[in-house]
Amino acid sequence: MHFGIIQERKNPPDRRVVLSPRACQTVLNSFKEAQIKVEPSLIRVFSDKEYREAGIPVASDMENCDVLLGVKEVPVEALIPNKKYFFFSHTIKKQPHNRNLLRAILQKNIELYDHEVITNRQGIRLVAFGRYAGIVGAYNGIRAFGLKSGHFLLPKASELHDREALIDRLRKTDLPPIKILLTGKGRVGNGAKEMLDGMGLKEVGVEDYLKKNFEVAVYCQIDVLDYNRRKDGKILDEIDFFQNARDYESTFMRFAMVTDLYMAGHFYGQGAPYLFTRADAKKSEFRIKLVADISCDVDGPVASTIRASSIENPVYGYDPISETEVAFEDAQAIGVMAVDNLPAELPRDSSSGFGQAFVKHVIPAFFNGDKDGILERALMTRNGKLTSRYTYLQEYVDGT
Repeated sequence: MHFGIIQERKNPPDRRVVLSPRACQTVLNSFKEAQIKVEPSLIRVFSDKEYREAGIPVASDMENCDVLLGVKEVPVEALIPNKKYFFFSHTIKKQPHNRNLLRAILQKNIELYDHEVITNRQGIRLVAFGRYAGIVGAYNGIRAFGLKSGHFLLPKASELHDREALIDRLRKTDLPPIKILLTGKGRVGNGAKEMLDGMGLKEVGVEDYLKKNFEVAVYCQIDVLDYNRRKDGKILDEIDFFQNARDYESTFMRFAMVTDLYMAGHFYGQGAPYLFTRADAKKSEFRIKLVADISCDVDGPVASTIRASSIENPVYGYDPISETEVAFEDAQAIGVMAVDNLPAELPRDSSSGFGQAFVKHVIPAFFNGDKDGILERALMTRNGKLTSRYTYLQEYVDGT
């Protein structure tokens, strides 16, 4: 099996890669039938020289590779017909801007495996950048709070080398005695928690967070049943929430009344209550000054996220009265950090972490007959058609 690591061609440029030089060596040492070739790139976080020094050939001819590995969407004109591709296609939610990409994949008889649907039998994702979204998102949230409040100034995450450099900068930051709320206990939420713990912040429980004042900055990490309740008053478990989200209502306002900086690291499911609405943000008791929306669901459960922001311009302001974007420095504005490609700011660390998971869960499937169904579940297209798991996208492809 011949794997090709393709050049990232999407704009804005993304420096991440599926397999680092070390990960390539692990594959070659573990599977004697495996071959790997790397397409030259001037932007990739690991240089062509690093791959060559690891014994991995660097060459432009990807046509003789069986499986092509990328991170972001491949431009239509760069797709090689009749190949197997892995990348984030951003089509499984029927994203309009990528309809033509999926059409071209079908027309070119490409087998598309989407990183987003590489799962185990229980549907849990196995390969993701979520932890690094949380790591960078927490740093960016603290940085944005400094910009908004004027208390301190931090460099952009993309200007620092790695996770440890981010933590080092945060440790040296003198935070005022603010309250930080973090939602989510998955990869993203726990990645953010790593940073808050790393900078030495005190973690407090829900009741203390809601009722007490502190002389130092503190944070509270909460999960879905902390900020949602059943409408009928029954107290059940998280499984009931995920199965019957429409039977719940948000209790997030009790946190919004005492929070200065809110970090959104939760997963938002279809039909779940919004955390806070535009009407909630208008209330005089709404205290949140800065939202770091790591999950970045635009016009969704966090009302102040009216658009995604960029690495270049990560913070904007939301005026809750006019419900419009304003300068984040505006005294009435809620500051919003909603960068939607956060792991790209820490490309070396995030690529290494992603590659470790890919080597552990995906590469073996090519050599063991896919005994765990990893490839089957991630395969979206074959023989010019959508596979059975993804036939729901046919109307999307047809444009109807």
